[in-house]
Amino acid sequence: MISPDDTTSRGKDVVFVAGATGFTGREVVRVLVEKGVRTVAHVRPDSSGLEKWRERFEGLGAQVDTTPWQEEAMVAAMQKIGPTCVFALLGTTRARGKIAGKAGRVENYETVDYGLTALLIQALAKTHLKPRFVYLSAVGVKRDSSTPYYAARWKAEELLRGSGLPWTIARPAFITGPGRDDPRPSERFIAGAFDGMLSVANVLGVGKVSARYRSMTGAQLATALVRLALDPSAEGKVAEAEDLR
Repeated sequence: MISPDDTTSRGKDVVFVAGATGFTGREVVRVLVEKGVRTVAHVRPDSSGLEKWRERFEGLGAQVDTTPWQEEAMVAAMQKIGPTCVFALLGTTRARGKIAGKAGRVENYETVDYGLTALLIQALAKTHLKPRFVYLSAVGVKRDSSTPYYAARWKAEELLRGSGLPWTIARPAFITGPGRDDPRPSERFIAGAFDGMLSVANVLGVGKVSARYRSMTGAQLATALVRLALDPSAEGKVAEAEDLR
């Protein structure tokens, strides 16, 4: 966890990034620090790469928080940090339950994509804080989504909308590019093929479809997310993929 004397803030914004070690999260941390925003990157205390991430994020100029994913611990962390903005960039590729990590967690869409986001929202509800909550959802999420992935994302969106927190929801399409820990060759292939079809659609005058579903790199998405997070007019809005370009 952050030590009590780590309270120096550059400017009025203090941003907590949950999911900081992910493909998009690490880029969000970088962009925030480059903008001179005091940034707190969350890393699981049982992460096998904790020291690597600590070195990386502190090298950028961010602080590292290792609060465990337990509600009361997260309440205490939020009260200490006092964030003005919280990013929830959490997700898993596991559709079915799988034991992961030293703590023996079951990871799937319900426990990670929804569960950890819900824990963070509920922890904030137990404080006096009202930070802008930026939630990374996905293109195509809607009510009555039938797949577990989309159902979990919609459930998280609904919880956030009813939480009383100021919020912004982002729904990008494919997030691709170099730098992933998991290469995902099939996903890259699908994204490339889809982008090719969308280029044809753009030539044919269907530009809106192309803007919505064309892939983005992690750096491009991070830049858009930070822009939205620091924009007062984006509060209470859902940013679809075309709004993130």
